[in-house]
Amino acid sequence: MSLTKSYLRDLDDAISRGTAESRERALWHATDLLIAGSYSEEEVLTFGSVIGRLAEEIEVEVRAQLSERLARFDGAPANVIQQLAFDDAIEVAGPVLEESAQLDDDTLIANAWSKSQAHMLAISRRKSIGESVTDALVARGNRAVVSSLAGNGGANFSSPGLLHMVKRAEGDSILAEQLGLRKDIPRHLFQQLIAKATDDVRKRLERERPEMVGAIGASVVGVAGELQSKFGPVSRSYFVAKRVVTAQHRLGNLNEASIAGYARAHKLEEVTIGLSLLCALPVDVIERVLVNSDQQMFLVLAKALNFSWETTMALLFVAAKDHRITARDLNDLEREFSRLNAATSMSVLKFYQSRRDTDAAEPSAGHEARLAVN
Repeated sequence: MSLTKSYLRDLDDAISRGTAESRERALWHATDLLIAGSYSEEEVLTFGSVIGRLAEEIEVEVRAQLSERLARFDGAPANVIQQLAFDDAIEVAGPVLEESAQLDDDTLIANAWSKSQAHMLAISRRKSIGESVTDALVARGNRAVVSSLAGNGGANFSSPGLLHMVKRAEGDSILAEQLGLRKDIPRHLFQQLIAKATDDVRKRLERERPEMVGAIGASVVGVAGELQSKFGPVSRSYFVAKRVVTAQHRLGNLNEASIAGYARAHKLEEVTIGLSLLCALPVDVIERVLVNSDQQMFLVLAKALNFSWETTMALLFVAAKDHRITARDLNDLEREFSRLNAATSMSVLKFYQSRRDTDAAEPSAGHEARLAVN
């Protein structure tokens, strides 16, 4: 009798008897054979059918043991791993969510959006977590989940995801310190953490990240020089552009088409003023994005404004050094733009807008220069 027929016979026999003991014996028999042997794809599918059907008939404690045994076994049937991962009992789902390499990002995202905070906490402890998964965890996870993510060096964050984490760290000294210690946090987000951190957290971060703190001291002065280098000294053309673009905005004619036209013509001043008005952000914030050629932020702003890829691409070329981007980089940016979530991008924009009044009370050196000319 073939292996497949033998297992199916044992399965039918175990279920027909209807006792927990017989089902559990059949389960461990099949599991032991699976882990010990080397099987074809068809045979693994058979194991998956057998173990999956038996797992539906056993108690939570036994399913939890099964999950622990299969979590690190790369040869486990995919259907069984999925079944265990979506089990309502966290003692069953936890081991595979935390350790199984057979769960792809799409499955983890679906789990994060549909299951409990405990399920998300298990996902947050994985050795490696993709950006799209962390986006979901940051958006829906509670304090324990985001704290676990912040302390996980294998968690990869998108720019919007990191910004959302920084926002959540306001008033949470533990999370602020965890984020500040991450090696992948950009300098501008580190500055935001420092600005709103408690004295104790600020001192610890200054002690642990001296290379970041040292850069902050010179950042205000540095920005002024960078802005002048990029845009040139404030001239009459800037104020002419400001009057024209502002008038278009008042008339309701400032839109994606006009921004795209300014971008294609490499009109930096018009692009800056136009985006500032459409995003309801200070001009100096948009200037910083241009100065730093911050492609990620351009993608987020464009997605929040519901711009097309063609318009977004024109903006990226305006910000790029010498207005050049390689074809390979452009393809990567297009893929990233298509993956961006509009709602998440809008939340990032709203976060910057919420800081508008605070920033206005403490203008940057570049902004002060423009006020002085006025």
